[in-house]
Amino acid sequence: MVKTGVNAAFLGLGVMGYPMAGHLAAIGHAVTVYNRTSAKAESWAKEHDGGFAKTPREAAEGADFVMACVGNDDDLRSVCLGPDGAFAGMKPGAIFVDHTTVSAKVTRELAAHAAEAGIGYVDAPVSGGQAGAENGVLSVMCGGAEGDYAKAEPVMAAYGKIVKRLGEVGMGQTAKMCNQICIAGLVQGLSEALLLAEKSGLDGEALVDVISGGAAGSWQMVNRHKTMLAGQYEHGFAVDWMRKDLAICLEAGEDTGTPLPVTALVDQFYKDVQTMGGGRWDTSSLMARLKAFG
Repeated sequence: MVKTGVNAAFLGLGVMGYPMAGHLAAIGHAVTVYNRTSAKAESWAKEHDGGFAKTPREAAEGADFVMACVGNDDDLRSVCLGPDGAFAGMKPGAIFVDHTTVSAKVTRELAAHAAEAGIGYVDAPVSGGQAGAENGVLSVMCGGAEGDYAKAEPVMAAYGKIVKRLGEVGMGQTAKMCNQICIAGLVQGLSEALLLAEKSGLDGEALVDVISGGAAGSWQMVNRHKTMLAGQYEHGFAVDWMRKDLAICLEAGEDTGTPLPVTALVDQFYKDVQTMGGGRWDTSSLMARLKAFG
């Protein structure tokens, strides 16, 4: 296949990054990938007729855009900084796009390093889960300079159904925190409603059929009620990752003087799920915690 698009690198091939990088390659971009586990990068390159590199720096060399989707603040620093980091290999004028959910603090820290090297920086966390990544319909919340965003937006459109700039660097991560706060409270409310229905002898499926089209309806209700009613949680966005995100939310609340009482409470509920051995369960496992702890 002849590659006619931009030269891009993608760092991190987890459940989100692997298909996101695939969408870039599918529309003709020349993509080189890096993953901490090299075998996965080699597998991706073979599947998508792309390249793979042994270090972030090697992947980033010559790229117009470098995308990252890794685990946390420290993981992001490790792929960006140092002699083998992406920034060391990026050319002036290239743009780094971070799809990891991290703190706004590390985002601004790394954006400053990028600016010193003449590199653009867009923080662009995503929502939509593994299914959204696989189907190329993610919501992408962006922060960064208008010019950098304008260049990166058409590239991100390969996997983003909604791609929107919300302000300067850090605002994408702030938006993602707001997103996680909404999900946390919503899933707890959905869990309580479904358990009340079950204990009252009300058919949960029939209940959702009626209320999902009204004011109570949500993505979580439509996409998670069946597995919640069945007690199945071996899928989706892990509780461990949600607690990582909620810690960032709570830190942001402290920094800005914003009370987040529901978020703090649900975070502790997720801690209970972890003690039940459910750290890798989907976030909808708040239902299991209600049944175990009341």
